[in-house]
Amino acid sequence: MNAARNNHRWRWLTGGAVAVSLLVFMLLIALLGWQGLRYFWPQPVELFTVNTPSGEQQLLGEVAGQQQVSRQQLEASGQPLPPNLPESVTRYLIKTGNRDFAAPDFRTVLSAEIVNRTTPGPVIVLQRLSGGNAYGWFDGLQEGGQTLMARDLNQTLQQRLVQARQHIAEAEKLRRVSMARVNTQLEALEKQRSKQIARRNFDAQAQSVYEADRAELQRQFARFASRLSALHVESNNTVLLLRDAAGATQRIPLGQIISAWQPNTMSTWQKWQHFGDQLWHFVSDSSGDGQRDGGVFPAIFGTILMVLLMSVVVMPLGVIAAIWLHEYAGRNMLTRLVRIAVVNLAGVPSIVYGVFGLGFFVWLMGGSIDRLFFAGTLPNPTFGTPGLLWASLTLALLTLPVVIVATEEGLSRIPPALRQGSLALGATQAETLWHVTLPLAVPAMLTGLILAVARAAGETAPLMLVGVVKMVPELPIDSLFPYLHLDRKFMHLGFQIYDLAFQSPNAEADRPLVFATALLLVLLILGLNLVAMILRHRLRERYRALMH
Repeated sequence: MNAARNNHRWRWLTGGAVAVSLLVFMLLIALLGWQGLRYFWPQPVELFTVNTPSGEQQLLGEVAGQQQVSRQQLEASGQPLPPNLPESVTRYLIKTGNRDFAAPDFRTVLSAEIVNRTTPGPVIVLQRLSGGNAYGWFDGLQEGGQTLMARDLNQTLQQRLVQARQHIAEAEKLRRVSMARVNTQLEALEKQRSKQIARRNFDAQAQSVYEADRAELQRQFARFASRLSALHVESNNTVLLLRDAAGATQRIPLGQIISAWQPNTMSTWQKWQHFGDQLWHFVSDSSGDGQRDGGVFPAIFGTILMVLLMSVVVMPLGVIAAIWLHEYAGRNMLTRLVRIAVVNLAGVPSIVYGVFGLGFFVWLMGGSIDRLFFAGTLPNPTFGTPGLLWASLTLALLTLPVVIVATEEGLSRIPPALRQGSLALGATQAETLWHVTLPLAVPAMLTGLILAVARAAGETAPLMLVGVVKMVPELPIDSLFPYLHLDRKFMHLGFQIYDLAFQSPNAEADRPLVFATALLLVLLILGLNLVAMILRHRLRERYRALMH
């Protein structure tokens, strides 16, 4: 009776612990979602008339935050205060944008300083490739110095923005594909020439062929460069006239504008459509001149690619090590020492793995590969520098103990009668391992993979030493042979969160993106884990009859 009562209590205790864990996870998702996703919702733009020591000043922007502060707190901060300030006031943080011509882009205003506050209807917001958002009034378009006349200027603006984005996309494709291919061919031609000179085969005929090929490639490159220049001119030929809160007119080329909208006149459907467009831009586009001015697709791509490469490396090594420990090594001093080493490796701080990866993989292995196979490019390193390959290997080493332990636990749960029955029927130990033991241990292997992916995708410290960077000019995969470039550096969501949160010169502007990127990283890890868990469940159901 007492045992049943105690068991009932433990059931409630464990169930409560699971419920609390799920609640904490849901609260985390809700916090990240609320703080991050509202960045993409079109906020109303207000016009403030503020009293300043030099007279009245107008501020146009979004209210980014507000809080109640006391007069004592303001005096303690050393902030100059207006006369007759009440004991408690509201402090507003206003995002005024226009960072490149009216810095700073965030202003702090006290409620006692506000003379007038309105929400003007025709205000326009411009999301730009660099310089952050711009706020003002749309005063027209100019093309080639001539003012454009149209019945609906807003519709004309949207059409010209689409054309400018098409020109930019064509220019990007020309630069990344056509011009990059010609550059690769020129490099290959120079390497061939160097080899011929080293072998003393570079005679007059070879020189003539070399000069003809080089001239043709240079002509192609010049043609592409001319087209690229023309596309840049076309994308920036049309200029938007923006009148700011001070009354000054700013000329902004359409090639610098990502999106334009008038939040104070948008309907609910238009706001939801804008929210979806901004969210898609965030997850599908590359970064601009600053991380907050563009999307995070390179970071998403780099994170997924690194995790996949890490999984390809760590799973065979971890499974083989677990098989040796459980099936072949036996119980002796060596096996105990190996297990102790594996457990200790699981507790080593991740930054230590980063230092090891930098010293062993990058400097020793990468430097040796460069001396053996890329001597012609030295002293510029090819593999002797941090890159995607070394980051994947470092994280594979970091997550190896997790896979070993999980796989060995799965092997230990397989009933010995299955192995004995297979051996009794005439199968060898290797055949038993391949056809009986390993299929039954696949769910445990996938459990190890889930844990490895969750840890690797969230790591940041070791990646800072072995390959991750803030911005990359090219993705690790492109249309040029060998298509997958393991020597290239890459971007990572975890490092982007760190950089936006702690290294940004404009923390107020980047704060919403920290939450949005963190939410994206959590959802990415959750998605990868769900795929592995579904596969594990199906395999477990397939072999459940054999286990019982």
